Amino acid sequence: MTTTLRPTEPLQRAADGTRSRHYAVCVNSRPVGTLHLATQPAAGPAVARILDLRIEEPDRGRGRGTVAALAAEEVARSWNCRRLEAAVPAHEQALLRLAGALGYVERNRNMAKTLPARPPAPPAGSVGRRMTEAEYGPWLALEKERYEATIVDRGATADEAREKSERDHAALLPEGVATPDVLISVLEHHGESVGTLWVAQRPDGAYVYDVEVAPEHRGQGHGRSLLLLAEADAIAAGADRIGLNVFAGNIPALRLYESLGYEPTQYHLYKQLQ
Repeated sequence: MTTTLRPTEPLQRAADGTRSRHYAVCVNSRPVGTLHLATQPAAGPAVARILDLRIEEPDRGRGRGTVAALAAEEVARSWNCRRLEAAVPAHEQALLRLAGALGYVERNRNMAKTLPARPPAPPAGSVGRRMTEAEYGPWLALEKERYEATIVDRGATADEAREKSERDHAALLPEGVATPDVLISVLEHHGESVGTLWVAQRPDGAYVYDVEVAPEHRGQGHGRSLLLLAEADAIAAGADRIGLNVFAGNIPALRLYESLGYEPTQYHLYKQLQ
């Protein structure tokens, strides 16, 4: 039996240059599943993403998904993409194993935890305060610089990364430190600024966009203090859940999040095509 992809729509091209197409996964012309492949502005035209891959229950466990994923690689190459990405929910262990067998590696993961009823107490000598307008400008410049680096790492050009950074930060922080449902804080330890925190309230709970300890103060437990501050802020705002993102190579951060009770909710994977 031959498993193939059959387009179910014309190739979609957006004004920003991105592409998208839906396919039927077929076995000898019989539809057994669906696949949606697209490029995205976030990563530039050189990166494609499998947005959805589903095989119907009666045909699972027969290699249909494997062949469909390999066929998606060929389509991505025909689009001149150099990288293919996919997101897999943490509970989909079979899909994670399949992705690993196909050569995908983890780039980053989303994690979350249920918040306690009472906010945690900060360590002795540590206190959080709101960032001032004077501190916001330099902080934002560094935040954009770090964010642009992650976009370039996904295959975008420096110009594409800069444009996306400006667009995203304008959307997330339209009023700077006064943006509603956003708290940007500074952690002080015995009166000295040691780190910063960006937390926002979203419909599904609080989300930690950024936690950063000043280089000269790392390795002293301030990252944990910042996350405890994030929990306290989230609880005060009425959230019962908090989430964040961590890159695969950041082992110290991953271990810290795990020690605080965060658990994976989704894995973001990639595979180089050239």
